[in-house]
Amino acid sequence: MNVFLLFVFSAIAAAILWRLGRRGYGFGLGVFALVPAWALLRQVPWPVYLLAALLAAAALWHHLSRSAAVVTRWSGRSRRSSGTASAATIARVASARAMRGKARKVRPALAEVRWWVLWRVPEIGYAIELCRTGLQTVWCSIEDVTLVFGGPRTGKTGWLACRIIDAPGAVVVTSTRTDLLELCGPLRAAKGPVYVFNAVGLAGIPSTVTFDPLTGCTDPNTAAERATDMVSAASKSGSGDREFWDAQAIRALALLLHAAALGGKQLVDVKRWIGNPAGAQREVTGFLQRSPVRALVEDAAQFLGTNDKTQSSITTTMALALGWLNNRDAAKAAAPGHSLDVAKVLAERATVFLLGAEETQVAPLMCALTGHIARQARQIAATSDAGRLDPPLGLYLDEAFLICPVPLDSWTADMGGRNVTILAVFQSRQQMLDRYGDTKTGQIMTNAAAKVVFGGTGDRDDLIFWSTLAGDRDEPIWTTDPYGRGRSKTVRSVPVVAPAQIANLPEGRVLVFRRGLRPVLGRARMAWHRADVRALQYPDAYTVRARAFARRQHCRVARWVTAQVGAVRGWCQAQWTALRVRVTGRSATSTVVVPPTSRPFTTPVGDTATDSTAATPPAGPDPGGSVIPFRSPFARPASDEQLDDDAIEDGGV
Repeated sequence: MNVFLLFVFSAIAAAILWRLGRRGYGFGLGVFALVPAWALLRQVPWPVYLLAALLAAAALWHHLSRSAAVVTRWSGRSRRSSGTASAATIARVASARAMRGKARKVRPALAEVRWWVLWRVPEIGYAIELCRTGLQTVWCSIEDVTLVFGGPRTGKTGWLACRIIDAPGAVVVTSTRTDLLELCGPLRAAKGPVYVFNAVGLAGIPSTVTFDPLTGCTDPNTAAERATDMVSAASKSGSGDREFWDAQAIRALALLLHAAALGGKQLVDVKRWIGNPAGAQREVTGFLQRSPVRALVEDAAQFLGTNDKTQSSITTTMALALGWLNNRDAAKAAAPGHSLDVAKVLAERATVFLLGAEETQVAPLMCALTGHIARQARQIAATSDAGRLDPPLGLYLDEAFLICPVPLDSWTADMGGRNVTILAVFQSRQQMLDRYGDTKTGQIMTNAAAKVVFGGTGDRDDLIFWSTLAGDRDEPIWTTDPYGRGRSKTVRSVPVVAPAQIANLPEGRVLVFRRGLRPVLGRARMAWHRADVRALQYPDAYTVRARAFARRQHCRVARWVTAQVGAVRGWCQAQWTALRVRVTGRSATSTVVVPPTSRPFTTPVGDTATDSTAATPPAGPDPGGSVIPFRSPFARPASDEQLDDDAIEDGGV
């Protein structure tokens, strides 16, 4: 007991002296406390050691998990990495290894594969590349929403083109120019058919698919969704009276769309009803009698029988949503008939380019088509076994503010869980505020797991917002007198990235905010630096020819190695057979090998396997239009093994 008390008093005294600054005395008492501690350890049985170790571990865990300790560690890490994400954090949260840990969840086709097969699947099959910093690549999952901000001609299109080319499944791309179609179309043709919906006749490119906004409007819910998309796209976000009249216009337009679908009419008839509500009352009411929801007849009668002033305000808002009917190209693209088959697009891993322009007022039509594709994909995902699309559908919305203002506030909260990847591009955060308002913009920013900021932003509020989001860091300051003497060190708090630095980011540099990471300053990979893009654009370049030569030599070496391994294996098998005959006196059972007459077609991993004696997959039904005749720059493999290997290498698992 006396030895124990001596140890306790010595340890407490050493700790007190150390805290008071008497480090020498404290260290001496600490060394002296080791003598009674050693005597105690020799007398105490081993269960006491175990109990003491458990108590010490619990005390240490409590000390390190306290709020003060956590904040202290965070502050220390922030100081060591200057307020940015450290290499260790990136490796733990946003590296390829971290994304591979989520691959079995986001891609149900990979749930049962072995780990060595999973390592062969490239990261683009289940993740999106955000940027590169040093030797590391920052990724986010395909189920995450990504927002991109940057001024004109800062590299957004080149970065987006890489994401379109790498997408493992079907892709829907909106754009106001043809550069993405020309850059990505031939390479996407290697994965599936390419379709174009050109509602403005941009560059004289004809539409290869059509979409009738009345498709599916025999269902009242579909009609309400279609009316919401079209009216919201034609009217900017507001408050008070604006929201009231928009709600009334959505309600009335949904009734008219539902009535037109039930009566076999067209959108021109809906426009005629809007222009003359009194004359359309009998016709609309008669069609709504066929609806399964009887209450819609009374709703239509209330709208058609209201006073002229209220009715005029509602019809004016509805007329804006159908103003694109005056455009000949848009009316032709929305001609009634066979519309785009979303299920076929997903199965074929097709690419659909939606081309539009702000001055043509086709935003309601583009928004209606995008909403139709997204909602149909969500329904298909809900009926699947895993509740997700596999491979995922990519919604890459370039210039979403101008031509396709879809309801991102609700989509960003739900679509990711269905494997509908949303990547929206804006020129500034003020565009989002102008379109969606403060509340909805806050929801979109919260739902987005990754935000990529390019340079070129000149808005003061935007720059302050991004700088505030990046946080502050401690910067040391050394102070001396005019003669360079009396040097002292102080610390001041400065922004991690100043607003001026964000505004003047060099071309190719991006500021990335990813959930679970401090800000990252990295390099964005541009499409024109990719080997496959350069091979397509500059087939006679020396670097392209050198890569092709190296690839051919690699294939030759691989075939030679395979042949040698097969020869060695055959020799070993023959020697083993001869040894077995010599020892046992019995030969191996003779077998007859029948050469196959044809090779079956097999789909890549993750698709439904289909066996056929033909060399190509069976043709499916027409998805609603012709295919852009892009010729793939890569030849299709002839054998099943090569087909499976190429599917894994492309990420289309």
